Amino acid sequence: MDHTTSPHLEPNGAVQAIEAAVAATVDHSLRRILVVDDETTIRLALSRFLRTRGFEVETADSGVAALEALQRQRFSLMLCDLRMPGLSGLEVVPKALLADQDLGVIMLTAVNDATSATEALSNGAFDYLTKPVELPDLQAAVERAMMRRMRTMERRAVDRMIREEVSLRTLQLEREKGALRELTVSVAETLINAMEAKDLYLRGHSQRVAELGAAIAAELGEGAHVVELIHTAGRLHDVGKIGIREAVLNKNGPLTVDEFAHVKDHVKIGLEILQPLHHLGDALHFIRDHHEHWDGGGYPHGRAGEEISIGGRVLTAADAFDALTSKRAYRDPMTAGTTLEYLATQAGRLLEPRIYDALRVVITRGDVPGMPRVS
Repeated sequence: MDHTTSPHLEPNGAVQAIEAAVAATVDHSLRRILVVDDETTIRLALSRFLRTRGFEVETADSGVAALEALQRQRFSLMLCDLRMPGLSGLEVVPKALLADQDLGVIMLTAVNDATSATEALSNGAFDYLTKPVELPDLQAAVERAMMRRMRTMERRAVDRMIREEVSLRTLQLEREKGALRELTVSVAETLINAMEAKDLYLRGHSQRVAELGAAIAAELGEGAHVVELIHTAGRLHDVGKIGIREAVLNKNGPLTVDEFAHVKDHVKIGLEILQPLHHLGDALHFIRDHHEHWDGGGYPHGRAGEEISIGGRVLTAADAFDALTSKRAYRDPMTAGTTLEYLATQAGRLLEPRIYDALRVVITRGDVPGMPRVS
């Protein structure tokens, strides 16, 4: 089956393609029957009749011998006596089906064993015949069982193919989403790089926050998916600064109340830019929360504690560390050690304490190339 084109087939074409593939995977030619009965005369009579109807027949005189035969080769059907010395027919059926799930089973039973035969049906047998077996009834039962076996195999093959097709298409969609996500992130990142290029002191900030945020998340034990989302959010967290006046961004000195309020708008602006990109998923929530404080004193929504997304909490720490260790027009950079000492005073206020601990471990260990280290 051509998996690259099948999703675009017309409905009738798709059905025909599945039917063709099923026909290729289901063995329609197998006409081998195993007759299991401890009575020699019954085995011989049934096998002789079935051979005249074009079947290959093998016989077994016990349940153990039947299971050994099933291990040696495949059969389309098994005619199995219900009551035999040793393993009974009821015990043989589930073991036989475990050996070959496609095996059709017809039970042979005395008239007074109908209840047991019904139990065999619930265990996977297709049908049962009462002894003495009438040959026309045997032929009809065999034909029904063969047809049912074929339909069961075809249904199972179709189900398997559908699962494979869905799995393949899902994988393709995930790849496409990943490529689209990377493309849109790259476009937004280009805007961020253009903005950072105008300010010597901001160059590389977003990428450093992304790398540090991912390292902190990994230290916290977050899964690879969350780590990647935090990395993506770090790369994009400042995209909204495109809408902030350069005179404010590059101001050589403290900001006024109005100027600081204007700077805070960058979170809202960033979300407005990125909101249509739904495939970014939780990365959008992480960007929304990267200026929220653990004690509720941040912006834009004043979230506190675990109301803040894990990505927002991590990026707050990464952003604060990089901002303090970077040179600004109005101050020199702080050392890594001094920054960690200061941020320790902010654990429980600006930062979640356990995230501060992870930040300290990552920086002390030197996990992120290019980041300041504790000397």
